Amino acid sequence: MQKMPPKILVTRKLPSAVEARLSERYDVRLNPDDRPLNRAQLSAAMARYDALVSTVSDALDASILQAPQRRVRMIANVGVGFSNIDMNAARTANIIVSNTPDVLTEATADIALLLILASTRRTSAAEKKLRQGDWRGFSVVDDLGTSVQGKTLGIIGMGRIGRATARRAHFGLGMQVIFYNRTRLADPVKVLGFAARQVDSIDALMGTSDVVSVHVPGGGAGPLISARHIAQMKPSGYLINTARGDSIDQKALVAALVEGRIVGAGLDVYADEPKVPDALLQLDNVTLLPHMGSATAEVRVAMGMLAVDNLDGFFDGSGLVNQVF
Repeated sequence: MQKMPPKILVTRKLPSAVEARLSERYDVRLNPDDRPLNRAQLSAAMARYDALVSTVSDALDASILQAPQRRVRMIANVGVGFSNIDMNAARTANIIVSNTPDVLTEATADIALLLILASTRRTSAAEKKLRQGDWRGFSVVDDLGTSVQGKTLGIIGMGRIGRATARRAHFGLGMQVIFYNRTRLADPVKVLGFAARQVDSIDALMGTSDVVSVHVPGGGAGPLISARHIAQMKPSGYLINTARGDSIDQKALVAALVEGRIVGAGLDVYADEPKVPDALLQLDNVTLLPHMGSATAEVRVAMGMLAVDNLDGFFDGSGLVNQVF
């Protein structure tokens, strides 16, 4: 008797090549409408499928992961981050979790660099003026931004994406780099290809950086970048976040921008996606993007294929490529 293929639920629409590969081997339910599943649907799926292919938009908390008559044994998360999954609950339930690092490093670092340039050059406000028909023509004194050459970029989290961003900023823009990381880099020159200074705390970084770029995971008990940290920034400073929205105290950032305590910000992620605070939407000193750090056709296919690699490794017993737990 032929063995039935594992049943897989894909929570969001994936590139067609990835969906085709999944359909070849698995009994797969796709999401052609790309509508996020609600809590009831995710909870019900835990008893109906052998594995989930999830994304950051799926909040898989303890109550969902520990649903009655759970069948799911593996979650292949499409993304480098996994703060959408309660990892303690996954461990308790013995659910294996994988992610998709490496393949999105360069694309996300590109977006970080874009936000550094867009925020410091005030391109969002300038484009808005142009589109609304308020541009009066070239002016020597209008729409002035800030040059970044020779300025200091402070990176919080010197992992893959932090390193790629640091190299772009140093070699491409001529910025000096300081950084905070949970572990010390024994030889930053060897790792980065240039001299960068590591500091021992976020506090030591905030007040000396002209631009602060956040590259840390979210999902903790509270934001790693707190209101106190934001208050330590230079009045001429900019804050960039391409990591997770809950990595920073979003309310404190909005207050600092509204009150002019920092000059600007560039954000690709938000604390309660897809909701973006109205206060942020009204500001002209912040550049806003819709969580598109990895949004190139090539990268999204690579992310999906890596998620399938992890599924294959789990179900054929060869081992996962990127196992988180």
